[in-house]
Amino acid sequence: MEHSIQISIDCADPHTQADWWAETLGWIVEPVDEGFIDKMLAAGYAKESDVTSHNGARVWTGGAAVCRASELERKDRMRLVFQPVPEPKSVKNRVHLDIHLTGTDKDDAREALVARGARYLYEASQGPLVWYTMTDPEGNEFCIS
Repeated sequence: MEHSIQISIDCADPHTQADWWAETLGWIVEPVDEGFIDKMLAAGYAKESDVTSHNGARVWTGGAAVCRASELERKDRMRLVFQPVPEPKSVKNRVHLDIHLTGTDKDDAREALVARGARYLYEASQGPLVWYTMTDPEGNEFCIS
């Protein structure tokens, strides 16, 4: 079975979340074609309420995505998609991201993430593997090891 996987993350502010995660992972926010947005508006396929402004650009209100810059042109690229939902996060995530650091000290990474709005929750281990469980600025859990 051939397939690709994207991970969709519910959030309040998809564009700010995409910015945060792109910086965190060293990825990029997938660019939006403002000309395409204008064509969809002019043709009546989209309404002004479907569009917002973020960092000076017109973007879709329905979400934002991040990926590795080197994979941007690939249809099967790994991506995180951030989609707005009306309700706030209220319980622990049933799924979370595990980020395995290479060449970065775990304690230094934790401090840098906290300085950018993440929250450190706790340290855990299994055998020799030790990780930190944290949350992004909207409270979504992730681990670094």
